[in-house]
Amino acid sequence: MCFMTDGKSLTVADVMTKSVISVDYTLTIGATAKMMEDAKVGSVIVMKDNLPLGIVTDRDFAITVASHGYPLSTAIEKIMSTPLFSISSDDPIRLASDLMNEKRIRKLPVIDNDSVVGIITATDIVHLLTTSMEDDLRDMYFHSVVKIFENYSPYN
Repeated sequence: MCFMTDGKSLTVADVMTKSVISVDYTLTIGATAKMMEDAKVGSVIVMKDNLPLGIVTDRDFAITVASHGYPLSTAIEKIMSTPLFSISSDDPIRLASDLMNEKRIRKLPVIDNDSVVGIITATDIVHLLTTSMEDDLRDMYFHSVVKIFENYSPYN
């Protein structure tokens, strides 16, 4: 288990970024890209009727928009990733890491009671690793090794 210096288990709330930008699903690709540039963020949560519906990342612009040649006037819902995988703020960091690995995603919205309260990214987890105590690092390393063997061992 990953611990902070006071012995408390680390949760997603301890690491997540609390300011998250969301857009309505009808907003255009161009307007969303401009909003992301102005806010200097790599992702936005796409909402419909005040509920999280999907996520759009800078990678979606680089790959999906470019490869399909979508006009900038296209609704953002056309390129969003859905279903939206999420985690709750009181879940352990390890669960977030496992979910990102399993789903092959780099950004995970934090949702409590149908409200987006933050986002945790692969970068946040790497930063956590660089600032962890030696025992925490050892624990996280062994957890990662177990996951690798679970996924790739010919004996499973």
